[in-house]
Amino acid sequence: MCGIFGSVGDDRNIRHLVEGLQRLEYRGYDSAGIAWIEDGGLAIHKSIGRVGEMAANLPPARSACGISHTRWATHGGVTNENAHPHLDPNGRVAIVHNGIIDNADLLRSNLERLGATFESETDSEILAHLISRSLSRVDSPVEAVRSALKRVRGTWGLAVIFADHPEIIVCARNGSPLVVGLGKGETFVSSDPHALIPVTRDVVFLEDGDVATLTSSGLRKWRSDGEESDSVVETIEDEWELESKGDHPHFMHKEIHEQPRSLRLCISGRVLAKEGQARLGGLHLSPEQLQSISHVRLLGCGTAFHAAQIGASVIERLARVPASAHIASEFRHGQPVIDPNALYFAVSQSGETADTLSAVKEIQLKGGHVMGVVNVVGSSIARACGQGAYIHSGPEQAVASTKAFSNMVAALTLFGLQIGRSRDLSRSKGQEIAKAIVEIPSKVELALKDPGPIDDAVRLVAGTRPVLFLGRGQSAAVAREGALKLMEVAYVPCLAYPAAEMKHGPIALLEEGSTVVVVAPNDELKERTLSNIQECRARGASIILVHTTDDDIAEYADVALPVPKTHPILSGMLSVLPLQLLAYGAGLALGCDIDRPRNLAKSVTVE
Repeated sequence: MCGIFGSVGDDRNIRHLVEGLQRLEYRGYDSAGIAWIEDGGLAIHKSIGRVGEMAANLPPARSACGISHTRWATHGGVTNENAHPHLDPNGRVAIVHNGIIDNADLLRSNLERLGATFESETDSEILAHLISRSLSRVDSPVEAVRSALKRVRGTWGLAVIFADHPEIIVCARNGSPLVVGLGKGETFVSSDPHALIPVTRDVVFLEDGDVATLTSSGLRKWRSDGEESDSVVETIEDEWELESKGDHPHFMHKEIHEQPRSLRLCISGRVLAKEGQARLGGLHLSPEQLQSISHVRLLGCGTAFHAAQIGASVIERLARVPASAHIASEFRHGQPVIDPNALYFAVSQSGETADTLSAVKEIQLKGGHVMGVVNVVGSSIARACGQGAYIHSGPEQAVASTKAFSNMVAALTLFGLQIGRSRDLSRSKGQEIAKAIVEIPSKVELALKDPGPIDDAVRLVAGTRPVLFLGRGQSAAVAREGALKLMEVAYVPCLAYPAAEMKHGPIALLEEGSTVVVVAPNDELKERTLSNIQECRARGASIILVHTTDDDIAEYADVALPVPKTHPILSGMLSVLPLQLLAYGAGLALGCDIDRPRNLAKSVTVE
């Protein structure tokens, strides 16, 4: 969600801060702004809307120290006053902040009793006031920030500049990502390492509790106890250089069609076809350790949760070990019982999902072992887990996730095969599944080349409210993912249910002209799903059916969207494709912002 970009050291046009923000636009935001040091004071420029709109009225200026921000509204509406950066009352301290201050109301009340007045409704502005007051009592800006944060409960990725100290930026992290980029004569800070690629590939990831000072020559950082700590410099990989849309009209369209390539990258080197085995080396689990796992629990939010549901189904079928998926935002609040013999997976595209990261910490605190299934190398979840599997989707810039979903499912399927073969799954059965996995990218390619009458399906969903999505088994999770995509991209209200559950409530919504999307590959549940299709048709609903090519179930559809035949356990990676294209087409038809849906953020870094 919110993005931070700043630099110190090189006296140059402040528009480089705009360029940094533009590299963060994919995260989602409502407003944008910049603060910089100029002529011994602080200058600030901010507005609601896109970065380009803010920059259109940006005055010409040069500065050696500045910070910038894209805001996704939490406390307070979308207004110029609530946009970041925020100043202290004296105009000598400017801050940008990602995260949420949990005790903001109490702090604001206390400050107002002391005579403070606020320009915004945000919790973030409180930080500027606290730092300014601390600055009058301590020796340095870094001590002022540390002193102020001792009064704060919550999460923060924080960058601060001081009119009276134009040579430094002070940064702090607790639960919201910040990374420092080391350039030549200039040092940068960003909430996303990939925004730093055009200026440097040498980075230092701040950890929770860190406070750091950035100067032209580098950084110094301290832990929460005041002890200075060493900085480990890492290099951002080439594959994460942000890409253009190329010949595609939108990033979502591009990323849907990149799935054959991204799946090959995910699978490559991990499938041992002759042995009927898979190996996710980053897990570092021996066959003996795999055999001792009592159960598997997978945690995710949104699209990652749907992938986790499919992963749990695959693991349970292949390994005959209990497996379940949990919504990460709910997990830790249910006082979960953590089994040290269980294996937990944290599933996240960004690796920064705050709810999932909190669940990871809860499990670790209670003695559980968590592994990451993430896309972004060096992300918070990857670093917190220490072990896991990267899904190798490459950059995904559309807010609505597509190729990362497929790769999450692929990675979890590989684990299912790996743990299954360590237990009772036979070599011949393993070989059958391994062969089918290797063939998946080519079948995805085939499905995308000839997706069927998507336009006819688009016309149905674009004119109907709400749309009901149904499926059985792992197809129920695919249906949920399809409904989520249509809501995200086209703002069409949707319900998604296991098909048999339709009779327990949602059938009341059906009437002449309703639209129902059914996911029914040719598996052991097809005949049961067919009975649900008949129930919908009997009430006048139009059926959009995702089915296996040449299956006679297609005759029961108003619009039939075929996908190639594969092993039933892998069907989700194919049946999701028409649903992604349907959401994209509906968003296009309804004039929506395909890559930047309203109110949504790519990386949800607040709980």
